[in-house]
Amino acid sequence: MGDGAGAVGPVAGGVEADLSHHGHVSLWDGRVGVWLVSENHGPSDISQATVRLAFSEPMAGGQELPPACLWSSDRVVSCRTGALRAAGGVGELALDLRAAALPDEMTVEITTAWRDGVADRNPRNDRHRVLVLSTGDPYVF
Repeated sequence: MGDGAGAVGPVAGGVEADLSHHGHVSLWDGRVGVWLVSENHGPSDISQATVRLAFSEPMAGGQELPPACLWSSDRVVSCRTGALRAAGGVGELALDLRAAALPDEMTVEITTAWRDGVADRNPRNDRHRVLVLSTGDPYVF
């Protein structure tokens, strides 16, 4: 046995779930495509969570987003995941955005901004930082 580093015990006084975000990001001709799947690995249900997508380059103004999303700034989009059942709840999100310029690359940060008071003792799988080159290739996270 090891020294216990990284060991996870019960959460005192609260509900726990393990929220994760995975998918891919592509950049081509000033367009940014994001495909994201949010999952709850349990043990408790999540009634609602918010995923935050932060872009290192500003996005063009006047773009409409899916109904579950809103602009927090010209570089940040926040989206509701909807309810995610324990060990099986999945929410999908697809965005097709235009950057304000034609960047050769950009960084996209994906994080959980809010999880309705539910503790997550494994935040490594719901926080990602992806460097995307303007090749049209999908960069997986």
